[in-house]
Amino acid sequence: MKRALGPALKISALRMPALAIPVLAIPTLLFSGTMQAADAPVVVTSIKPIHSLVSAIMQGVGEPELIVDGAASPHTYNLKPSNARALQDAKVIFWVGPGLEAFLEKPLQALGRDASIAALDDAPGLVKLPFREGGAFEPHDDDAPEHESASGHEHDKADAAHDADPGHASDHDDDHGAFDTHLWLDPMNAKAMAAMITTTLVAADPANALTYQGNAKALGDRLDALDTEIKRMVAPVKDKPFIVFHDAYQYFEHRYGIRVSGSITVSPETIPGAERVSEIHRKVGELGATCVFAEPQFEPRLVNVVIEGTRAKSGVLDPEAATLKAGPDLYFTLMRGIANSMKDCLSGA
Repeated sequence: MKRALGPALKISALRMPALAIPVLAIPTLLFSGTMQAADAPVVVTSIKPIHSLVSAIMQGVGEPELIVDGAASPHTYNLKPSNARALQDAKVIFWVGPGLEAFLEKPLQALGRDASIAALDDAPGLVKLPFREGGAFEPHDDDAPEHESASGHEHDKADAAHDADPGHASDHDDDHGAFDTHLWLDPMNAKAMAAMITTTLVAADPANALTYQGNAKALGDRLDALDTEIKRMVAPVKDKPFIVFHDAYQYFEHRYGIRVSGSITVSPETIPGAERVSEIHRKVGELGATCVFAEPQFEPRLVNVVIEGTRAKSGVLDPEAATLKAGPDLYFTLMRGIANSMKDCLSGA
């Protein structure tokens, strides 16, 4: 069932004697604020990067709600009663999809029946990259052909199209298949998601269509500028090998030609055993990896074990914005933070 939203009500200030203003102004302002809040559709988002994109497009209309807040991770999240109530009240729900927020799949079916639910991994124009097997996925041959990506995987035609025309990414038609779900770590994927977010909001709330569309245009321009900025930031260090805590950065690597050499664990839900840690420690030494990056939500001591006795330094990357305050600027802070952390650690700063 779809809920129709009425047009926004505007309350004009009345001309009145000066002595009457203190008596009537406060109730009038309170009433005006209440009506503005009531006119905004109830929008719920799953994770901080998605919340940031939706917030930017909804500016001037309303503020979306966020499920995975604070330092929580979608990989290990348990739904709260307040989250369930938000899903039940929602007119629109945005999530990446079942490959990332598996904890949401059944609640959306049970609680989100009255909402428009947009899985952003279905956004037209996304580049989707397959999962990598194992944790040491660097090329073993230093003379690897130029058509191989920095991660050792050959570009398919869609990837080549993405490289040739960054503004028009290609769709791999995976349809919730086995692909890496950290899609937002490529700003061009963020643009594709923003387009789907805008279309969904306009359909659900046509009264505010012009605002959504104007905000989306401004967001797209900012994403283009961010992409250019990050390319410039990481260019001096993109050929230096490094290890990450878990394999979450494939889209960032693919976009900017970064040379990641492996991950301590493929999935953060799985704590690596002694054999895996020993293998990565050996790889750090063999490859001359410059840095090993931890993440705020997960066990940093493993990184210290991996770099012990090597020349590698440790750094921190935050792919899901665990340490950042939610809001429309979060996405830009997140991406610049990853670029800065890589630049600083890999350059020896």
